Amino acid sequence: MSNNDSFIQEVSEEVRRDRLYALARRWGWVGVVLVLLVVGAAAWREYSAQQERTSAQAFGDAVIAAFSEDADSARLHGLEAIAPRGPGQRAYLDLMRAAQLTQMGREEEALSLLDDFATRRDVPQIYRTLAGFRALMLRGPDMAASDLAAEWEAFAAPGQPFRPLALEQRALALIDAGQREAALDILRALPSDPQATAGLRRRVGQLIVALGETPPETGLPSQ
Repeated sequence: MSNNDSFIQEVSEEVRRDRLYALARRWGWVGVVLVLLVVGAAAWREYSAQQERTSAQAFGDAVIAAFSEDADSARLHGLEAIAPRGPGQRAYLDLMRAAQLTQMGREEEALSLLDDFATRRDVPQIYRTLAGFRALMLRGPDMAASDLAAEWEAFAAPGQPFRPLALEQRALALIDAGQREAALDILRALPSDPQATAGLRRRVGQLIVALGETPPETGLPSQ
């Protein structure tokens, strides 16, 4: 009985071994392919990351080179010569070009660029909002003060990324429109806004003093 059991066990092991080899011959390529896919995916991720780093560095170098030019026209030409890679780089270039055009006194061209930018959907909302903010800054001097104050109200709504700056601009427009008390209400509340910078708080304090009032007790300068 012992010899029979041993013989059966050997036969069973031999059969299992044959089946294993058969499966390996039939499906072994699947494991090889899986390994190649994993290795290939890791290599592609590293390659893509390296390409992104290289592209970002080249883009930054090109922007720095453009702004290192002495003449305004040369800086603008340098910015226009850069080929952006992706919507993020294009967005940055468009905003820089608009700023450069504004500095050169070519405000209509800057406004056209900013207006087009503000309607695009391939860039984050915060950049579109910034473009709209800059466009309103440029249009402001040619608008009626009351209309300008109304336009700034949208940018000054709670949750807007540039709310404190928009509130400052709205207060200035209200002052020009003769609505002194409404402007003071905004200015008195502005220093307590958590988004307000130290520079903005100083300007607000100085503006309140210029209006003949006393700034709130927030560490603001009184003169």
